[in-house]
Amino acid sequence: MTRHKMPEDLFAGLAVITDNEMHEPVFPNGCAICEIEIDPESCSLRLARYTSVDDVGRCINPLIVDGQTHGAIVQGIGQALWEQCVVDPAGQPLCGSFMDYGTPRSDQLPSFVTKIVEVLSPTNPLGIKAGGEGGTTGAPAAIVSAIADALAPYGIDDIKMPVTPYRIWDAIQNRKTPTSL
Repeated sequence: MTRHKMPEDLFAGLAVITDNEMHEPVFPNGCAICEIEIDPESCSLRLARYTSVDDVGRCINPLIVDGQTHGAIVQGIGQALWEQCVVDPAGQPLCGSFMDYGTPRSDQLPSFVTKIVEVLSPTNPLGIKAGGEGGTTGAPAAIVSAIADALAPYGIDDIKMPVTPYRIWDAIQNRKTPTSL
């Protein structure tokens, strides 16, 4: 075990003068929108544009929060489009490696437009809220809503995640009411 020598003026040690216990929950807010193009021949899709606005309270380090937001968006997009855990009847995972499990790649994603909004939280002295995680919750809803919007002319208003080309094709083939395109 290594012991550190304290500077002379801190020889007596450190003490807490004040403490803050958060008893009220803090809720960040945000909005995400995207544009998706679906190829009617192959049922593959392309994420054309993605924009996100997140209220993180006081943003202490915008560069880090923006990076966290981008990573969270990618994680949410992965959940919506590629990530699926498949197991056999005995419970053995069939997606045991990245060879079998779809994850997002940079060539599948557009540049994101992100904006940080600072509405200070009244529940803590710094006015902070969660920052960076908003993309994980907004992305799946934005992605699936954009896909449902693109498939609306086919009479499809919902589709199960992950939204693969096969699921799009299957939804089109099994739509309940044919509509004119």
